[in-house]
Amino acid sequence: MAQPYRLFGSEMSPSSVKVRSYFRYKGIPHRWIVRDAEAQAEYAKYAKLPIVPLVVTPGDEGIQDSTPIIERIEAEHPTPSIHPPDPVSGFVSALLEEFGDEWGNKWMFHFRWARDVDQIASAGRIARGMMPGASDEQHAGMSAQIRERMVNRVFFVGSSEKTAPQIERSLRAALVILDAPLATRPYLFGARPAFADLGLFAQLYEAWTDPTVGALVEGRARNVLDWVHRMLWPRAEGEFEPWSALEPTLLPLLQRSVGALFLPWTLANAAALAAGREEFSV
Repeated sequence: MAQPYRLFGSEMSPSSVKVRSYFRYKGIPHRWIVRDAEAQAEYAKYAKLPIVPLVVTPGDEGIQDSTPIIERIEAEHPTPSIHPPDPVSGFVSALLEEFGDEWGNKWMFHFRWARDVDQIASAGRIARGMMPGASDEQHAGMSAQIRERMVNRVFFVGSSEKTAPQIERSLRAALVILDAPLATRPYLFGARPAFADLGLFAQLYEAWTDPTVGALVEGRARNVLDWVHRMLWPRAEGEFEPWSALEPTLLPLLQRSVGALFLPWTLANAAALAAGREEFSV
């Protein structure tokens, strides 16, 4: 009997829960393996980069990076598809998946490490996941190390005193916008999850588990909260809807979040990379 896929991840990693929800939706046999000290030797055998998720295939091949993982597995297990058949919907779904991975990650990472209450909560949970059998003293020491390290890494997602207000405004606006389509359908593109659901839900799920965004979601976007919970074990409840039905509620997200913020940032970021600049403004 063939070995199931092995998925090395962390409950605190949006990319990990994104891939885990994908495997659950597709009904693909897999083992969820927490990347901790006990699993480190097996993880290191297959990982090319020190990141999660890592998927080890039944053929003993390691794959990393959530979007390539999903694209690879989707080609091998095409049904039920995560891509709406309507060409416009399919394009928008792929675009929103990228938006979730790149701009949604700014929301999650910034809020997780911007305030004392979130720093303490998150560092403690990460430390407990890494060292489940640690003493209280060991746990406190590891938590302090993680907090110091991660707070100093927020610039990797472009978080700073200058950009913090824009990142926070964009999350608050997106929660209101997303709550509208999710009031009338279980998933963003209809009655089954799409690529976009996976990319966006994972960032918002992680952010919701932290105190500050958790309060925002529960106070302002209950339909988003229901969707986040639904996406932990997604299932097809019907079909995708055509773009003509989706446009009234999804177009505001494309205009205010993707078009106004994400795409200008993406182009400026690409230009800065091409020119070898470490910083840019847009």
